[in-house]
Amino acid sequence: MHPHFLHICIPCIYKYQCLLVILHFTLDTDTMASKAFNGGRQLHVVMFPWLAFGHMIPFLELSKFIAGKGHKITFISTPRNIDRLPKLPPDLVSSIAFAKIPLPKLEGLPENAEATMDVLPEEVEHLKKAYDGMEDDLTQFLENSDPDIIIYDFAPHWLPAIATRLRISRFFFCIFNAWFFAFLGNTKAMINGLDDRTRLENFLAPPEWVTFETKVAYRLYEADLILCAAVTNASGFSDFYRAGKVIAGCNAMIIRHCNEFESKWLKVLEELHQIEVIPLGLMPPHVQDTSDSSNEAWVSITNWLCSQIKESVVYVALGSEVVLSRDQISELAHGLELSGLPFLWAFRKPAGSREADFELPDGFEGRIKGRGVVLKNWAPQLKILGHEAVGAFLTHCGWSSIVEGLTFGHPLIMLPFVIDQGLNARVLAERQVGVEIPRNEQDGSYTRNAVAQSLRRVMVEVEGQKLRDTAKAMSILFGDRELHDRYLHNFVEYLEKLEDKP
Repeated sequence: MHPHFLHICIPCIYKYQCLLVILHFTLDTDTMASKAFNGGRQLHVVMFPWLAFGHMIPFLELSKFIAGKGHKITFISTPRNIDRLPKLPPDLVSSIAFAKIPLPKLEGLPENAEATMDVLPEEVEHLKKAYDGMEDDLTQFLENSDPDIIIYDFAPHWLPAIATRLRISRFFFCIFNAWFFAFLGNTKAMINGLDDRTRLENFLAPPEWVTFETKVAYRLYEADLILCAAVTNASGFSDFYRAGKVIAGCNAMIIRHCNEFESKWLKVLEELHQIEVIPLGLMPPHVQDTSDSSNEAWVSITNWLCSQIKESVVYVALGSEVVLSRDQISELAHGLELSGLPFLWAFRKPAGSREADFELPDGFEGRIKGRGVVLKNWAPQLKILGHEAVGAFLTHCGWSSIVEGLTFGHPLIMLPFVIDQGLNARVLAERQVGVEIPRNEQDGSYTRNAVAQSLRRVMVEVEGQKLRDTAKAMSILFGDRELHDRYLHNFVEYLEKLEDKP
């Protein structure tokens, strides 16, 4: 363990609980090896995502696909996170085991906080420190269960060395897209705090190793956040150090991307890090039947949607973890009101946000009654996006939300906030499938007029027709499940061809 973390120890009661979990989920490798799989062996794959549901859900979806091909999965996270994951399909229950490793209790973390959605943004660095405290129990699990493969996230910088010692094949699953990591430089630069790229100006234009024509770059107000990720935080490490170490220690990087969309960024990534980069496809969501007569909330939502003109509604959702300030909420709300367009706003308070800051403007709901709907609890995003009344998607530009919106062919009205979201918005604007809401370059603030004009630009004005047409054409690629499943199938075949032990 790194000396910065020698003071972190899990109380005996947690160690005992974790040991019970380990004993319960340890697989009988002799039995496993004896099982035939298409003439070969059945693999045991361990999944270890970061403590954010935007990471855990893609890891779970990948788990389900691999398990559906006949292999065994152990999905490792904390007790409360595992209990909050979606239920497995009945046919996969026996193939996917969930191992619960308790999260150490640390000063700076709220009670029962086990995911980023449970904490304020400034508390996430303490969550990373607690995550590092899972090292000993995870190591014991790996030693006892003897898996073939481990697929991990950006945060466990200590894990590749452990897996290498245990002769476990190692894959870094990048749930972000290729341009985000390509923008940061090579592995050495990430480990060393981006080397000499420590000025904001370094991120306001494409880096020199991106040789093709593009305007994709960070805004001034975003670049400061990127530089902060290169600085050591309360966990004892920077985010980029963590990512650099897991890349340096993996056999290959796997990524939610495809060659049919912006493949040139994948090549940059391979050249920078000198490793194999394996695209998994875009992993589009499974489109389900939108009928659900047993759910009163959905009945109310669908009744309102059915009363609207086809493709007239703007769906507004900024993810489950974007924490807006009072001013940001106010300007967005007034912008929706000023647009004159029908809208449906998923306005659920992030678990880590302060209640006092999460309020709509006085009288807002009364003024938009009939034309707009504000959902403060449950918002079935895929069902809403799949309804014919929806004509555009106002999004924070998380990669999963982009994939979902374009799977249904909706033009994007983009309001990015953190990490990769700004670059995502610029890439999609270049592809002419949406517009980014204009913001102040210095502080990132936006006005109600900018919000309203962006909505009308997409939904009403002449140029919006081109955006809508391009988004619909893009849905052929993003929604092609056969294509994207083929990427996943190829990856499983890649795993099956690995040597017994590296």
